[in-house]
Amino acid sequence: MKVIDLINGSKTTAFSFEILPPLKGNSIQKVYNVIDKLKEFDPKYINITSHHSEYIYKTLPDGSFQKVNIRKRPGSVAIASAIQNKYGIPAVPHIICKGFTKDETEYALIDLNFLGVYDLLLLRGDVKTLEAGQNTDLYHEHATDLQEQVNNFNKGIAVDGSTFEANETPFSYGMACYPEKHEEAPNMESDIFYLKEKVKNGADYLVTQMFFDNEKYYSFVERCRAEGIDVPIIPGIKPVVFKNQLTVLPKIFRSDIPEPFAAELRKCKNDDEVKAVGVEWCIQQCKDLIAHGVPSLHFYTMMATDSVYKVAKEVY
Repeated sequence: MKVIDLINGSKTTAFSFEILPPLKGNSIQKVYNVIDKLKEFDPKYINITSHHSEYIYKTLPDGSFQKVNIRKRPGSVAIASAIQNKYGIPAVPHIICKGFTKDETEYALIDLNFLGVYDLLLLRGDVKTLEAGQNTDLYHEHATDLQEQVNNFNKGIAVDGSTFEANETPFSYGMACYPEKHEEAPNMESDIFYLKEKVKNGADYLVTQMFFDNEKYYSFVERCRAEGIDVPIIPGIKPVVFKNQLTVLPKIFRSDIPEPFAAELRKCKNDDEVKAVGVEWCIQQCKDLIAHGVPSLHFYTMMATDSVYKVAKEVY
């Protein structure tokens, strides 16, 4: 069953979460530990983040430097298959533009189809990944370009234009949205214009960037509905767990922290106090979202599994 059907078919606010693959060389048991802790809340699906290759400079014997491309985390394809087979919970790997060629994306789609993983989240990824001058003929520039490739794959059209027998089960997918505007969008009108394109071209649902002010989410959803965007808009939720996130999260994710929340965080003397405040704010945030009838809550668990568990225990 597709993720969109699981969301729409849930009689209560659905629960889902996102995990980070283990660093290369580490056991998948770390992933299983997160799932084992949260599975009591009946997750409808589990997202697996994907990380692009990274460049390091290796010192050669002659003292010169060589730029080497490395991948620190295993691919989300393998992790998704392992999760789906072990737990019977739909896995949703992230498929991203940045750091992956169009051919690599096609290989991933072929493998996912073979493994029976048919739900995806399509994202652009870290804008800093592509270096200036890198061949954009090999790489997608935007998530909508990636979306076109997946749509063509569903029709049996390969990236080189050749045709093949289309999958019996086509891929379905969600895409990202930004209640506080994407950092590169010139304005919200432009952001929503491209969001409409994503939905028009096949996105089944949208998942928001993390936010801490529900009013901004409600305003964003109202604006989307007025523009004819009628797919589920899933709130992306993350409890604050470290004191430095008071400044780090707004800087990296462009997510405002409301002053009442910020004021409580500033009072905290250590991270343990921050976690307690973060959990309490997140509980109230989630209860309010549920009271407003959101179809689902999607939790970002990176470094916050224990906090997510405490929140879910109170609201599910």
